[in-house]
Amino acid sequence: MNTNDYIEQNKASWNGKAELHFHSEFYNTPAFIDGKNTLNEIELNLLGDVSGKKILHLQCHFGQDTLSLQRLGASVTGVDFSEAAIEKANLLNNQLGLNANFICCDLYSLPQHLQNEQFDIVFTSYGTIGWLPDIDKWASIVEQYLKPDGKFVFAEFHPIIWMYDNDFTKITYSYFRDEAIVETESGSYASRESGEPFTTITWNHSIGEVVTALVKQGLKISALQEYDYSPYNCFSFAEESEPGKYRIKGMQNFVPMVYSLVASR
Repeated sequence: MNTNDYIEQNKASWNGKAELHFHSEFYNTPAFIDGKNTLNEIELNLLGDVSGKKILHLQCHFGQDTLSLQRLGASVTGVDFSEAAIEKANLLNNQLGLNANFICCDLYSLPQHLQNEQFDIVFTSYGTIGWLPDIDKWASIVEQYLKPDGKFVFAEFHPIIWMYDNDFTKITYSYFRDEAIVETESGSYASRESGEPFTTITWNHSIGEVVTALVKQGLKISALQEYDYSPYNCFSFAEESEPGKYRIKGMQNFVPMVYSLVASR
């Protein structure tokens, strides 16, 4: 497969997943419509009080977290490259009587769609940067949209987790960005019962690569934390060892599963 076509290939996969996810138990859209806030303790603590803040949410999928931020009083813009996901986001936005702004484009082309705007907070979380080959370019997007003294809030699955095969029986991939990882799997983390195959192209990015990219853009890292659990039950053989905390069976709390950072301009 020509990995230069990663955007179109991944977009096709995420367009297929959007409908699946919207109706999945994992995302529990009815509970969200009824008022559930989908943000986790990790990012809520880092975001702080968002009332009155202007927030740019990168790679927002179909917008549950984006709209949760607006319910907390923020003015929000969500960005995702999946047309199907943005269609669902706008559907929820209208149904709930909210006024979030959603933009459909791949992350790197955002400056062509969102010009002359800056934000108090740029936010992105969980399963985002692995879809991007160029972290330096990602960091430049983050910097471009931050106001002076603005804050970047980032929570992501730890790159160590992406080193393992899906069954967590052996290390299969490099911790460091190496070649593209091309996989074809049925279903998704949100609905494993679906038989529809999705082919994706991803990259692993070390924490050092991420931090260095942000620092090169002049951003100051004020917090970097690692967590021995995932707030989502989205991995094979995960078990809920504490309420809302999922760890891989047999690994206990021996490996990091999530990390977060805060940076400022």
